[in-house]
Amino acid sequence: MAKKMHDTPNLDELESGPWPSFVTGLKRLANEKDYVVDVLGQLETSYKTRKGYWKGGTVSVFGYGGGVIPRFTELKDAEGKPTFENAAEFHTLRVMPPPGMHYNTDILRKFCDIWERHGSGLIALHGQSGDIMFQGCTSENVQKAWDEINVLGFDLGGAGPAVRTSMSCVGAARCEQSCYNEADAHRAVINNFLDDIHRPALPYKFKFKFSGCPNDCMNSIQRSDMAIIGTWRDNIRTDEALARKWFDKHGMNELVNDVVARCPTKAIQLKEIKDLKSGDAISTVALSETHGLEIDNRDCVRCMHCVNVMTGALSPGKDRGAAILVGGKRTLKIGDLMGTLIVPFMKLDTDEDREALVDLAKRIVDFFAENALEHERTGEMIERIGLVAFLEGIGVEVDPNMVSQPRTNPYVRTDGWDEEVARINAKKEQLA
Repeated sequence: MAKKMHDTPNLDELESGPWPSFVTGLKRLANEKDYVVDVLGQLETSYKTRKGYWKGGTVSVFGYGGGVIPRFTELKDAEGKPTFENAAEFHTLRVMPPPGMHYNTDILRKFCDIWERHGSGLIALHGQSGDIMFQGCTSENVQKAWDEINVLGFDLGGAGPAVRTSMSCVGAARCEQSCYNEADAHRAVINNFLDDIHRPALPYKFKFKFSGCPNDCMNSIQRSDMAIIGTWRDNIRTDEALARKWFDKHGMNELVNDVVARCPTKAIQLKEIKDLKSGDAISTVALSETHGLEIDNRDCVRCMHCVNVMTGALSPGKDRGAAILVGGKRTLKIGDLMGTLIVPFMKLDTDEDREALVDLAKRIVDFFAENALEHERTGEMIERIGLVAFLEGIGVEVDPNMVSQPRTNPYVRTDGWDEEVARINAKKEQLA
């Protein structure tokens, strides 16, 4: 017989709207678990007082320094006993998902059964942390739950000032826009950073994310310290049969308004067939007997819009790889940052290519570990020390493509550059 439910008028209000509420799910679990009954009681108290009552601490499993998020209640009576005794502890296990987030139903059912036995029953799949979040567990049951999850072949993810859990899109397994094998690259990198994941020893967190094309389904440019984003460096490929089929269905109006006019660099032009020109950097495709598209690939910035709208008729080129960006993060200290391009193009087809990626990642993480301030992300460190110092530290040559955002003014004064270079070199000699 489950414990009697606490009165939860504030939480009940969240069930009154038109959308499904997490409160309904918690109440369903509470019918069988006293643990969740008291979790609801503490949450109701937080809604009344507008304060949170969970504090951190230290909880882990054998052989790991991170991966468990400890939560202990601060709601206690005059004698120091927890107000909601069954919910005195609410720890979370962060578990690494497989690359591309591939599961079968058998594994998912086993996850649910394990957490029903040892935890609250609450599981969150893949937030921005990338982890499978097994939420709500007592200290006594953390090791028991982990032992069973580990038997299934899964590992704990990152927590604290460490390399965090990585994410990769489904990519090459199912997506025709994929420009490299995300799962192979993901696995190669993460297998070389397991010690940095399991034993926190960095100034702050460091995240890898892998997206197979510039659509960036992993939000890697915004949410990761090192983003590996698929791209190509030859011409957009065209398929005339699919282009004509698309044009017959959608017509000239949609072509002009949704494809040609929306190209951010005006790389696409609609022309009469007789005016289409050819060249090394030009892609052309006939849409009808009279009109076709001409794409100047020198102006293409790989935004993917035309490829997404005319999928199949237009597609990424054959010379595929990835761009590497560093320094993306969400708000903290200096605000949101998007990744700065560090390597414009890197092939990731062979084991040697992936070893080069791992080597670059190690140099970046090592530099971050030695030069970042406490609680400072990679992007904030780069803003503080300057991009040139960062590039020198990781042994990467300066390239004109290394930008965090486009210039808003196309005019740049170059007079005085030589004097500035001489001044910087003289200062380096002094410091040496």
